[in-house]
Amino acid sequence: MIDSAKELSMKAQKRKRKEEATGTLFIFPYLLAFLAFIVIPVIMGILLSFTYFNLLERPTFIWFTNYIALFTSDDAFMQQIIPNTVTFAIVVGPIGYLLGFLLAWMLAQIQSKARTVLALIIYSPSMTAGVAMAVMWKIIFSGDESGYLNSILLNFNLIDAPIQWLTNPNYLMPIMIIVTLWSSMGIGFLAMLAGVLNIDKTLYEAAYIDGMSNKVQEMFYITIPSMKPQMLFGAVMSLINTFNAGSIGVELSGQNPTPQNAGQLIVTHIDDYGFIRYDMGYAATISVVLLLLVYLFGKAAFKLFGTKEE
Repeated sequence: MIDSAKELSMKAQKRKRKEEATGTLFIFPYLLAFLAFIVIPVIMGILLSFTYFNLLERPTFIWFTNYIALFTSDDAFMQQIIPNTVTFAIVVGPIGYLLGFLLAWMLAQIQSKARTVLALIIYSPSMTAGVAMAVMWKIIFSGDESGYLNSILLNFNLIDAPIQWLTNPNYLMPIMIIVTLWSSMGIGFLAMLAGVLNIDKTLYEAAYIDGMSNKVQEMFYITIPSMKPQMLFGAVMSLINTFNAGSIGVELSGQNPTPQNAGQLIVTHIDDYGFIRYDMGYAATISVVLLLLVYLFGKAAFKLFGTKEE
């Protein structure tokens, strides 16, 4: 009996090791890609942030000089870029996220054929490349009489002369926000739509029997609690899209830096120093600050929608 028990235990351990090896084999390509495209670039970026590197000479360690300069000498970063980025993130992130959830919830209330067509229409702007999207909006906000918006305003005698929408610092940031919101219904929106559609319908029936009386109660007491994983995923994707969309100001205005830094965000500040001034060490420093901001916003999203297990 003891020998047979030992034999069964050894077979179970062998089977477990085989399953672990199979699992490792399947995850190995993803692990390699994660190391090559995420871990190593992040480590290299952090190391470069402590150097002076102009792409022509070997990197020279200057330790915390870049960080000190960023927070004490870079007036544009502290006085314009940080406020611009915070304003852009606070407006575009939550509004885009709430808009995505509300559209997903409303689409779930209609028939499947119409829902599929409308979902494709809503999702399609997010598939448009940044340059192509900027070209389309440049036509709308063109600063001459042929621009659609100027043409409409002139025809109704609302303005006397064409407005330079994309080079005027007073208008650039609002236009950036409008364009980004228009294209923000991406993967997060589809995930939330799938989450709403997969909620067990018997939960709604039971709630109405227990006294639930309207769609608003249905949304807050059943829909949102039942799709927290999709809500979390949507929040993270909204966060990522908000920070990635920072270059839209440069694409719209055609200038980097943007006019009077009105549309300059952290992402475009990185491009300015990295690919125009070729100060890669300083650009890496700004990238590390951006990474920390994304991490902090991500932690806030996990606090709101995550669970203890996550």
